[in-house]
Amino acid sequence: MTEADAAPNQLVADFASGYSFSFDDFQQDACLRLARGHGVLVAAPTGSGKTVVGEFACWLALRQGTKCFYTTPIKALSNQKFHDLVARHGAENVGLLTGDSSLNSEAPIVVMTTEVLRNMIYARSATLSGLSYVVMDEVHYLADRFRGAVWEEVILGLADSVQLVALSATVSNAEEFGEWLDEVRGEVDVVVSERRVVPLYQHVLVGRKLHDLFAGQAPTAVPLPQSGADVNPELLRLAKAESRAMRDDSRQARGRRVRGKIEARQRAGSGSGQVVRPPRRDGAVEALAQQDLLPAIFFIFSRQGCDQAVRQLLGSDVRLTDRAERERLLQIAEQHAGALSAADKRALDWDTFVEALGRGIAAHHAGLLPVFKVIVEEGFVQGLVKVVFATETLALGINMPARTVVVEKLVKFNGETHAELSPGEFTQLTGRAGRRGIDVEGHAVVFWQPGMDPRALAGLASRRTYPLRSSFAPTYNMAVNLVGSIGRVRARALLEQSFAQFQTDRKVVALARQASRDDEQAEVFWRRAECDRGDFREYAELRDRIGALEAEVAKERKRDHKADIADALAGLATGDVFWVPSGKHQGWAALITPVKSQQQWPTVMTLARQIVQLTENDVNQPVSATSRVRVPRKFDVRSAADRRQLGNSLVARAESLGDRPMRAGRAPADAQLATEIADLRAQLRAHPCHDCPDREEHARAAEQALRLSRGHQRTRAKARARAQSIATRFDRICGVLDSLGYLEGDTLTERGAMLARIYNELDLLVAESIVEGVFDDLEVPALAAVLSGLVFESRGDRQGQPHRMPDSASEQAQSRVRKLWRDLGMVERDNRVDRTPAPDIGFAEAAYQWASGMSLAEVLASSGLPAGDFVRWVRQVIDLAGQIAQAPGTGTLAASCRRLVNVMRRDIADFAPDDD
Repeated sequence: MTEADAAPNQLVADFASGYSFSFDDFQQDACLRLARGHGVLVAAPTGSGKTVVGEFACWLALRQGTKCFYTTPIKALSNQKFHDLVARHGAENVGLLTGDSSLNSEAPIVVMTTEVLRNMIYARSATLSGLSYVVMDEVHYLADRFRGAVWEEVILGLADSVQLVALSATVSNAEEFGEWLDEVRGEVDVVVSERRVVPLYQHVLVGRKLHDLFAGQAPTAVPLPQSGADVNPELLRLAKAESRAMRDDSRQARGRRVRGKIEARQRAGSGSGQVVRPPRRDGAVEALAQQDLLPAIFFIFSRQGCDQAVRQLLGSDVRLTDRAERERLLQIAEQHAGALSAADKRALDWDTFVEALGRGIAAHHAGLLPVFKVIVEEGFVQGLVKVVFATETLALGINMPARTVVVEKLVKFNGETHAELSPGEFTQLTGRAGRRGIDVEGHAVVFWQPGMDPRALAGLASRRTYPLRSSFAPTYNMAVNLVGSIGRVRARALLEQSFAQFQTDRKVVALARQASRDDEQAEVFWRRAECDRGDFREYAELRDRIGALEAEVAKERKRDHKADIADALAGLATGDVFWVPSGKHQGWAALITPVKSQQQWPTVMTLARQIVQLTENDVNQPVSATSRVRVPRKFDVRSAADRRQLGNSLVARAESLGDRPMRAGRAPADAQLATEIADLRAQLRAHPCHDCPDREEHARAAEQALRLSRGHQRTRAKARARAQSIATRFDRICGVLDSLGYLEGDTLTERGAMLARIYNELDLLVAESIVEGVFDDLEVPALAAVLSGLVFESRGDRQGQPHRMPDSASEQAQSRVRKLWRDLGMVERDNRVDRTPAPDIGFAEAAYQWASGMSLAEVLASSGLPAGDFVRWVRQVIDLAGQIAQAPGTGTLAASCRRLVNVMRRDIADFAPDDD
C-alpha cells in the first residue's frame, strides 16, 4: 500500500467500524474511490447495500465540516432515509426538504427530493454554500419519461467542486452512463456488482404446487442461473400438454356456440385428469406459509385488484398472525390514526382495513391514504404483516423487502395498452425478495397462466439487467432558468452535454455509414438507367419532383383539415348542440364530455338518445355549436332519468333548429403549388427522354436509385438532427418564449422571472393565465378549482367521465384558461414545439369542496375518488399555489394563493409522508 492510499483506506476503515457487518468488495471499492476525491457511479442489484456508499458521503461531510445532500426520487423514500440518518448521526445533524416538509434545512446532511435540489440550483439558494457531496439515490430514475429530466438538470447544474455519488439498479450500460458522468463532472469512477448478497430462487406456482423454473436440482430451488440454463422439464411437459388439450377442445368446439373460454386439461403428476387454472390467492398464501416463504409481496398491477385480493383473503378466513402480533399491529394502527375522525374512518372503511391488518394482510398502492401506507410499511418492516398486495410503485426504492415476491401476471397496463413486463421491470419487482441479514435466500414466484411459455419466462428471469435510456428534454421553465443564469449560448452548449445528446451522438456514426452504403448502391442503379436520348437522371428527378409536390398538396390539405377539426372540437363545451356531419350518428347531438387532448374524441347524446363517443368517421369536417341544452352538473350516464331528461331537451332543441346546416365549401388547393406542378409537367413532356421506347424500363432503375438517394438524404438529415436534437428543441422553445414576451435575447422579462418559479408540466399555460389575470378576484374555493385543472391528470378508469366546474366564476375562469391553451397551441405549432397538454377539470369539484371546508368523508362520498388520490391531488394544488405565491410579479394573487394554502392544508392533507 502506498502512502497516498493509506489515508483513504483509514477513512474507510474508520467508517466501516460503525457497522455490524463486513463490507462487500463493491462497497469497499466505491468508498475508497470516494475517499480519494473521485465521484462514483455504483450499479448493483436491489437490496445489495448500495446506500452504504451514500452514507459514507454523509459521514465524510460531517468529518470535513462540509455539507452532503442525499436526494431521492420520491417523498416516502426521503422520509425513510431521513429517519435512518437521524438514527445514525443525530437529529441536530440531519435535515429534510421535500417541497412540503422543511426540517433543519441548514444541517450538514440534508435529505431531499431531486426536484427540490433542482429548484435550489436554479434559485441559486444560499443553502448550497459549503456543499461538497450529492448522493443521487435510484439515479436510474432519469429514464422516467415524466420526471427523469430533473436528474440530468441537477447533474449538469451542480458546481464542479461537488463530488457526485450516483446509486443505480443494475443496468446493462453502466459503463456508458459512467463515461458520460466522467465527461460532464470529471473523475467519476464506475463500480458495478451483479452479485446478489441473498441468492434469488425462481419458481412457478401451479395450483398449490411450487415448481422450480430451472432444471438441475428439483425439487430443491435453484438460484438464478446464467442465461442458457435448462428449463424444468416438468414445466415444459405441462405447457405441451396444455397446448394439446386446447387444440383438442378447439376442434370439439367447432360448429357450436362456445360459452366461456377453453380450459386446458393436463394430467398432473399422478396421472388423473385435472383442470389447470391460475392459482387462487388464498391457496397461494397458504402454500407459501406451509413452506415458510412468508412474508411475501404479491405484485398486482391494479389498485382495485389489490383491494379485491385483501377482501378475498378476508372472505376465506386466512389468518397469518398470532394474538401478540395482532395486538401489536392494532397498536401501530391506532398510533398513526390520530388525525382521523370517526366520520373519516367510516368513509375510509377503517374497520375492514384494521380487520385485515390484524390478520397480517394489507394492500399498498397510490390510492391508499398515506397514513394507511405508513401503518402497512411499519407493520411489514417489523415482520408483523405477512402478505402485502401491492402495485409496482412499491418497487421504487421504499425499504420493504420480503422473503418472497409473487408476480401474478406477466402483463400490465402501461397507460396506453396491455404490455408484457420487460426484463428490467421483472428485475425491479423480484429484487424485493430476500432480506439481507434475515434471509439466507429470496424467492420469486410466478403464477401459472394458460398459454404460459416456460422458456420465455426463463429468459425473462435470466436477464437481470436493462439499458438506461435518457428521457431528457428542455422545458419552458428550464429554458428561462438557464437563459437567465448563463445566457442563451452557454445554455445551449450546456444542454448539448446532456446524457440524451451523449447517447444520440454515438448513433450518428452508424447513420453516416448507412448513408455511404446507400450512395454506392444508388450509383449502380443510375448506370442501369442511362439513356442514349438524354440525361435520364434529370428526367427521373422531374418525375420525382412532380410526385413529391402532389403528395405535399394532399398532405397539407389533410393536415390543415385535421387541425381545423381538432380546434373546432376543443372549442365545444358541455351542453353545446352541434351537427355530427357523417357516420352512423349523423345528425344533431349534445356534448356531454368535452375534448381535453388532441387524441380524445367527445362523448355525446344523439337524437336517438344514445350516448356514444364520436370518432373520425363521425367528424370528418369542422363542427360548431349551434345551440345549447342544460347538462346537469352531476350527470350520470347510467341514470335512466338523467338520460331521459337530456334526450327530451335535445329533441326539443333539434325541432327548433330544423334540418342539417349548410356545409362549408372546401378551400381551393394552393394556387402556387398547382402552377409549379403544371410547369414541371410541361418540362417533362418536352424532355428528350420522354419519347424513349425504353423509358419505363429506365424509370424502374431510376426509381430504385432515387429511393436509395432519398434514404441517403433522410439518413444524413437524421444524423444532422440527432447531432443537435436537444439544442434544436431548446431553440424552438426559446422561439415560443420570445413570441410571448418571456425572453428578450439573454434577458428574462418580468414574465420570464415569474415563469422561472413555476415548476409544473403546464408551466407556460400557468404563467399565461397569471399574466392575463385569469385567477384575479377569484374566491379561494373557485381558485382551487381552476388551479386543479392545471395539475390534475385523470386515471384511465376515470377518463371520459363528464365534469363541470363547480360555480360560474370558476367556469368563466376555466373557459379563459381553455382559450389561452388553444392560443398557446397555435404559437407552439408555428415553432414546431409539442403542444402543451390540455387542462383536466376532473378534480375541480373535489378541490372546490375541500377548499370550502367540507370534511374528508363528504368529499370522498361526493367525488368517488380513492383517498390516496384525493390527498395527492390536494397537495399538488397546494404546491402550485405555493409556487405562484412565491413567484415575482404575481401581485395580489400571491395573497390569495397563500390563503388557499392555509385553507387546504388541514386534517389528513397536512403532509404525512407520501409517495408523490
